[in-house]
Amino acid sequence: MLLRTNRRHAAQAIASLGLAPALSRPLLAAAGAAPASARAMRFSKYEILPVRVPMAERLREAWAESYRLQGRPQTAYESTIVKLHTEEGLVGIGDALLPPARAEAILQRMIGRTPWEYLQDDAIGGILMAVYDVIGHGTGLPACRILASNPKPSIFHTYWTHCLPPDLMAAEAKRAAGLGYRVHKVKARPWQDPVKQAEAMCAVVPPSYRFWADANACWGTPGRALHFIGELARFHNYFAVESPVQYREVGYFRELKKANPPLRIAEHMGPDPMTFIKEGLLDAFVIGGPIGRSLAQRALMAEVTSVPLWIEYGITNGVCQMFQAHHAAAYPGIEYTIAVSHCLESDLVAEEWKMRDGYFDLPRKPGLGVTLNMNAIEKYRVKV
Repeated sequence: MLLRTNRRHAAQAIASLGLAPALSRPLLAAAGAAPASARAMRFSKYEILPVRVPMAERLREAWAESYRLQGRPQTAYESTIVKLHTEEGLVGIGDALLPPARAEAILQRMIGRTPWEYLQDDAIGGILMAVYDVIGHGTGLPACRILASNPKPSIFHTYWTHCLPPDLMAAEAKRAAGLGYRVHKVKARPWQDPVKQAEAMCAVVPPSYRFWADANACWGTPGRALHFIGELARFHNYFAVESPVQYREVGYFRELKKANPPLRIAEHMGPDPMTFIKEGLLDAFVIGGPIGRSLAQRALMAEVTSVPLWIEYGITNGVCQMFQAHHAAAYPGIEYTIAVSHCLESDLVAEEWKMRDGYFDLPRKPGLGVTLNMNAIEKYRVKV
């Protein structure tokens, strides 16, 4: 354990992470510019706030039915919200993206240590959000400025809808367009006709509004996938499909490429993405966690190869939704961020998520730039 943290010690902690220069330079700059009090920060205690937030009433019945047909009985989303305190009185918040017991085991080991040791640490899951929030409060920097020297001021953010009846899908699309969204991810499943869904949604949105359909491999073969891709391409609002065939089946994606499909093709990134990149089989990768060094390295790869990332590691509340936004602002390789918090009863944060003609403007406040809505936290809190 570092007994005392000065500029040199903070730099040593960052250097020990073994990051590529492109990733370590912004962190070193933040440490170098930080006041002595920020460099000396240590974690003193933590709080774990498990919550369970139901789906919004307007969607609950149809959404639960869609999950039931999927073999997944679900009517709510669970999050493990954490608060990390420092000896100096600073507090960072995050979504651990882990069960409470696993989160607590990690948090216990972090007490007495400096947050500078954990930058880009994949091993601590979403607790990393709270680390960046604390460092941001200590340095006066927004999280994206700790991740990158010159982050974007605004990012694309995506609305999300499960596979619902066409009329309800259309109502959600109209709602999203009214809120300022211009990109919308929609689920395609066998129990609803994706063409009828497309007809209903495209009839109520502006010409500039764009959809991509996520089939989650339910179309199966290239032949079936190409049939649906051709049908959806008739609607000018559609621009892409995600996971149109069996997950990461290279042969199937080669068949799709040979057919020159009229929509962009995206797929979840596997452990060896280079075959897909070298052969030009995909137009985008969809990724979840981990959210530290691994995400940063993937984002750099995306920037170099021009195969962008659509990220969805933190979808269920405004805390992780905002951290995704900071990642997208910091890394040009990230094209879209995805969340479902607008489909739930509460996003658990006090600040309103405001879209502007398809863009979200990053807050300039230190850290993540959001605060917990403690009334909502208490309302949905799960007693353990």
